[in-house]
Amino acid sequence: MFEEILSAGVVDPIGADARRPVVVAFLLFVSCSLLWLFAIVTNHEASPDKLYVADRRLSPVLNGFAMAGEQMSAVAFLAIPGAIALFGYDGFTVAIDVALALGVMLLLAQKIRNTGRYTLGDLFGIRATGSAPRIAAALVILTLTLPALIVQLRAAGISASLLIGFPTDEVEIACTILIGLLVACFASVGDLRGLTFMQAVKVPLTLTALAAITLLVLGRFGWNPAQLLAAAEEGSLAPEKYLSPGLWPYWNSLGPFNSIGQHMVAVLGAAAAPAVLLRIGASRSGQAARRSITIATTLVASFVIMVILAGFAAAALVGSATIGASDGNGQASLFLLSSAAFDHNPSARVVLITAIACIAFFAVLTAVTSMTFAAAVSLAHDLFGRRRSHGKAEVGTLRLIVVLLCTVGLSLSAATHHLQVEFLINFALCIGASCIFPALVYSLFWKRFNRRGLVWAVYGALFLCVTLMFFSPEVSGSPYALWPSVDFSWYPFQTPGLISVPGAFLLGWIGSITSHEVGHHDPEEIEYKITVGNYPPRGAALRLEDAADAPRGPRHGR
Repeated sequence: MFEEILSAGVVDPIGADARRPVVVAFLLFVSCSLLWLFAIVTNHEASPDKLYVADRRLSPVLNGFAMAGEQMSAVAFLAIPGAIALFGYDGFTVAIDVALALGVMLLLAQKIRNTGRYTLGDLFGIRATGSAPRIAAALVILTLTLPALIVQLRAAGISASLLIGFPTDEVEIACTILIGLLVACFASVGDLRGLTFMQAVKVPLTLTALAAITLLVLGRFGWNPAQLLAAAEEGSLAPEKYLSPGLWPYWNSLGPFNSIGQHMVAVLGAAAAPAVLLRIGASRSGQAARRSITIATTLVASFVIMVILAGFAAAALVGSATIGASDGNGQASLFLLSSAAFDHNPSARVVLITAIACIAFFAVLTAVTSMTFAAAVSLAHDLFGRRRSHGKAEVGTLRLIVVLLCTVGLSLSAATHHLQVEFLINFALCIGASCIFPALVYSLFWKRFNRRGLVWAVYGALFLCVTLMFFSPEVSGSPYALWPSVDFSWYPFQTPGLISVPGAFLLGWIGSITSHEVGHHDPEEIEYKITVGNYPPRGAALRLEDAADAPRGPRHGR
């Protein structure tokens, strides 16, 4: 029954009366984006430090809002309420993963900032020497970014065409290309400070729109969440299973281990995202990084609570069948909920739907631009920055990498438009959880971690991710697979993370203990730097127990 409803696509989530304001809002959004782009170009200064990390002068509050904005992506804003409305408990647990990712980074943020490094290659090189860390980082960045770009651009094109009322293949591809060009323009001429303001502005807009919806809906249920949940159960497709695990059709046939793997990958992969690492590196100090993460966690927790309430409200007022018939992924749930909440006030309904559409457009632009910019910074700095003595040459390399990434991403997104490529988001998260997170933990906490351990952990995890994903139900053998008509899968779970994450830790440990190499880095000096935030004075004894009283380095320096 789920498959039939989720593929129906017969309900218009916007409505004829709201169509014109939404189209006008979209055109105004594009126009304002271009004006902002011209302002960025006019005031741009081509300095790598200013471009990459804003000279590490971002305030903790502003950076915290921007970190929260990184988590409030278009997927979280549109798809998670739909997942809750359609699948109840299973969608609820996906929403919780968004907040848990920042909780994980709260444990690592201060140490990451204390290293003074902000790109993946530099972080991989904390205890590993030579060019191997930078090459491994570049490969991981490309393997993570391109699949995520394909899915995000494709989803942006589909959402835009749905909102303007022309959900045809040609219009979807055209919208994908348009948004991709905007992303390329912003990422190629922008800097971290400009992206920070964009992300920070998005946060209050998103929270305000969600607060308006949730407060209105709670008022209709007498401010009683229990009544809302009861109504959501009645409006679901399976009331007896709605608040229990196993309703999600992607998971219910694979047992609890599949769910455990999915949640682990979602949390660790989001925590280790290059954009998040770049923002931590842009903090003024290690303590400022922790404060920013704390602020972001508070904002994201509020966002998650309201998203959960909106999802249950959509099931209660609209009904899961109607939501699934409009869009199989549930991304139209907020629009349908707005229509139901203001069914007796057409003017307010049009205003709210238009506001949600604008926020969705803005969320797509900021999320994809931030991801592309962070990847380009890492590639330009790690592979080419060390070879160039002039900052403008490195900046020019960054611009070229952005254009190449967007060109390849757009081309692949258009070419795979008719295929079910949503699994690539799981794959990208799995790369982050398997290849980045274990290497970061070892680099920050284990003195014996070395180049062989890093190479074994990163390349071993990358091999496991690619191999297991290719032979998983996501690629063949299931109705939601890339090639559903063939079946060559033998790995039973949807994400390789259940094997690749512990495998990366194991390979990193074995590689390190079996290596007798002597690195160029002094382990005690590294420990002091990670703990304190600067290197010890020359000739001073390295006593980490005195680190709390040690003088800090320059406020804005490495």
